[in-house]
Amino acid sequence: MNFFNHIIETIGNTPMVKLHKVVDTEALVLAKLESFNPGHSTKDRMALKMIEDAEKAGLLKEGGTVIEGTSGNTGMGLALACIQKGYKLICTISDKQSKEKMDILKAMGAEVYVCPTNVAPEHPESYYSVAKRLNEEIPNSFYPNQYDNLSNRLAHYESTGPEIWNQTDGKITHFIVGVGTGGTISGIAKYLKEKNPNIKIWGVDSYGSVYKKYHETGEFDENEIYSYITEGIGEDILPDNVDFELIDHFEKVTDKDGAIYARRLAKEEGIFAGYSCGSAIAGLNQLKNNLKKDDVVVVLLHDHGSRYVGKIFNDDWMREQKFI
Repeated sequence: MNFFNHIIETIGNTPMVKLHKVVDTEALVLAKLESFNPGHSTKDRMALKMIEDAEKAGLLKEGGTVIEGTSGNTGMGLALACIQKGYKLICTISDKQSKEKMDILKAMGAEVYVCPTNVAPEHPESYYSVAKRLNEEIPNSFYPNQYDNLSNRLAHYESTGPEIWNQTDGKITHFIVGVGTGGTISGIAKYLKEKNPNIKIWGVDSYGSVYKKYHETGEFDENEIYSYITEGIGEDILPDNVDFELIDHFEKVTDKDGAIYARRLAKEEGIFAGYSCGSAIAGLNQLKNNLKKDDVVVVLLHDHGSRYVGKIFNDDWMREQKFI
C-alpha cells in the first residue's frame, strides 16, 4: 500500500506548469504551484521547519503553545504542524486579510486575534506586538517570528531551491516571486546562485512597501510606507530573512494589477491562485524586455485562490475598489 503517515509528510515536491496566455514573452515561463502543498501555500515548508528546529533547540516543549503573527498562510502551515505534534496555536492577523483566511485558521483549531492594519509595527495593537505580548504572558509558549527566524529561508534552501533546479534540469535563468518575510526568495536564491551565479533573482514588491527603495539606495524611507490592499507581500519593516545581496531587482506592482492577473490566471490558465501570485505575473510582464527567447523563467505562485474568494474573485468587491 502507498500512503503517508501524516498530512505534513505531503509537504513539498510541488509541480511546475508552463504558462501560455498570461505572460507576454517568448521565454519559457514555468509556474511553481505551491498551492499543491497540503496547507495550500509555500508557507507549509517554513512553518514545519520553524517548529522542528524549535523542538531541537528546546524552545518548544510538550503541551506548549505556538504564537505567531501571520497574514494567514504561515498560520495554516503552523496549524498542520501543531495538530500533528499536539501544540496549541494562537495567530495574530491584521484586519486587511481576507475573512476566508481567518475562518480557515479557526477551522484548523487556531485561536485568532484580529489586529488593526494601519498602525506602526511597534504600536501595542499591531499584530507583531500582540504576538510578542502573548508570548511573554503565556507560559510554555513559543513565538516563531517568521520575519527574523532564519529557519524560514533555510527551509527553502533545503527544499524549494533544489526542486526548482532539478525540475528545470539546471536550465533556469530567472526566478521571480513576491517578497513578504523574504524567506522564500532568499532561501531559493542562495541555492540557485550557488549552482549558477548568473541566475537573475527578481522580487515583486507592493506600492506602500519599503523593499524596492531600500534595495536600490540603502535608505529606509518611512515616507514610502502607506496602506495597500495586496496581501502577503511588501513590508514596513526589514526582516532578517531578506538577503538583499542575493536579489538582483525589486519590481513594484499595483494592487489593481495583482488582482487582475490573479483573475486572468484562473480564467485563462485554469490556475486558481492567490493575490500575490497575480502580482508576480504582473511583475514578470513589466520586466519582459529583460528576457530573451531562450530564457527559462520560474515564477513561484505562493498560494491558492480559495483564500480570496470574498475579495479579488468577487466582482462586487472588485467594483468597490474600482479595479473593474
